Amino acid sequence: MLRAAALLVTSLLVSGCHPGNTEAKRLRASCEAGDVAACNQFAGRLQRGDYVLQDLARAAALYDQACKGGIAEGCARFGGMLERGDGVKQDSTRALELYRQGCERGSMEGCSRLGVRYRDGRGVTRDIARAASLFQQSCAGGDLTGCAHVGSLYALGDGVPQDFARAAELLKKSCDAGIPIACVGLGRLHTTGSGVPKSEFTGAALFKQTCTYVEKAGCFDLAKVYESGQGMPQDFGEAADLYREACEDRNGEACARLAGLYEKGAGVNRDTASATRLKKRACDAGQTDLCVKPKAQ
Repeated sequence: MLRAAALLVTSLLVSGCHPGNTEAKRLRASCEAGDVAACNQFAGRLQRGDYVLQDLARAAALYDQACKGGIAEGCARFGGMLERGDGVKQDSTRALELYRQGCERGSMEGCSRLGVRYRDGRGVTRDIARAASLFQQSCAGGDLTGCAHVGSLYALGDGVPQDFARAAELLKKSCDAGIPIACVGLGRLHTTGSGVPKSEFTGAALFKQTCTYVEKAGCFDLAKVYESGQGMPQDFGEAADLYREACEDRNGEACARLAGLYEKGAGVNRDTASATRLKKRACDAGQTDLCVKPKAQ
């Protein structure tokens, strides 16, 4: 029976009769007929390669079309592609305006993305209170990424009163829905026992879950677990590899920790020259305590 069922599924996919394939064709036809909502949905399929060949350039063009046609989500999604440079020339300034436009029209994703800009001070004056408000708005509207962001703020007490129980609630809800940054935040709470039972094992498992080839969210935290051996067996080699990747992404603390491993010869060959170079990179990435101070005259 199982073999017959598998053959039937394969037959449907090959013949193009699978429901997903049929729906993709319907959306494309509706979009070509002028339905901007269908264009927005079809753009999503093109972006993901969902029963159509992935085409980022066309996805971006259709999101733009949907946005101009009044679809708020299209504005937010097109902004995201512009910010990353996916299928279009990178344009962070225009992306910001699209996030604002999408949010004002009711896109909770747009509000969440706009909140990130205010939180990080990218293209706008940093305003953590404004960021928290936007994250709360997007979370209340059903955007679980927004819930993850505001949950992280509750954990830090940044822009909102510190509340570990509330942070844990929001982060778990988002993590259960597959939001990587939420799982990392929840892992950190478990590691310290803040708002949830202390469990280094659970924290390590969450970091490992979110450190993959595609998603790097938990890799730096996982590296620290490997270095300390708290939550999983100690492995300096794995820690060094993960710190190196994070350092390449301008994580100053990762560069500093990798420098420490080179100084000790833990997981890598002892190499003071490499340690010195890594400390310089850590300094350039904001770890000012590792900057070489000028000699007194």
